[in-house]
Amino acid sequence: MLDIINLKKGYKNVAAVDGLDLKIKEGEFFGLLGPNGAGKTTTVRMISTLTPKTSGDIVINGESMDRNLTSIKAKIGVVPQQNNLENEMSAWENLEVHGILYGMNKEKRRKKIAEMLEFTELTDRKDDVVKNYSGGMKRKLMIARALLHEPELLLLDEPTVGLDAAARRKMWDLLKRLKSNGLTVLLTTHYIEEAEVLCDRVGLIDKGKLLQLDTPLNLIEAVGKVTVEYFENGETHEEFFPTREAANRYAGTLEGNVRVRPSNLEDVFLKFTNRRVES
Repeated sequence: MLDIINLKKGYKNVAAVDGLDLKIKEGEFFGLLGPNGAGKTTTVRMISTLTPKTSGDIVINGESMDRNLTSIKAKIGVVPQQNNLENEMSAWENLEVHGILYGMNKEKRRKKIAEMLEFTELTDRKDDVVKNYSGGMKRKLMIARALLHEPELLLLDEPTVGLDAAARRKMWDLLKRLKSNGLTVLLTTHYIEEAEVLCDRVGLIDKGKLLQLDTPLNLIEAVGKVTVEYFENGETHEEFFPTREAANRYAGTLEGNVRVRPSNLEDVFLKFTNRRVES
């Protein structure tokens, strides 16, 4: 579905994306996980044609972006980090404008608008001015807009950033419905639980390079299912073990505040980079 081939983006002396190779299958919910500045958003912006690449290629369903830019744009739906809705318009008007820009005829456009408002649970607020929406409602509307023209690939760049815990959980429910519908999705996030809950596979990215690629479960098992976390010499340390029994034996040899817990994707990232995802 999506092939990223030796993709690079440089700014002066900084390699924001440094030789990224990635294949995402049709119908896959794929996550790019990494800290701020890792290259996630730059990658999404290049795929969405908003940022020109330095080199490499991006291929969607066999079509290279270099040769079919206009055709490629029609295949992609984008939900950016920042709110770019028309805040003085209603939800319906925002979707109407988007449909017109994508050349949708009136009958199909209005049918799809109604469907997307229903899907995102915004039907009752469709005539309200967007500036009066909550952060979660704005995010939902951005997803409705991205899906309106029936893209083959949906790009979600930090879709829950800035949302409180309750709104984030509601957004996850919406994204799970997208996943069940079989749409191909590329999600960038630095929320560990988000990647674990939603993604079929994840790629760990740091300093523009892909470090690891697998299912969340396989990545965690490769490091160790159980983590022993302890504080020593002014720092928090982690050790990883395949079983809780082994972890408990090791924890018994330590003094002070010791915590035994299931490992997560942040532990995987920490193991390979010695830095935390949310750094």
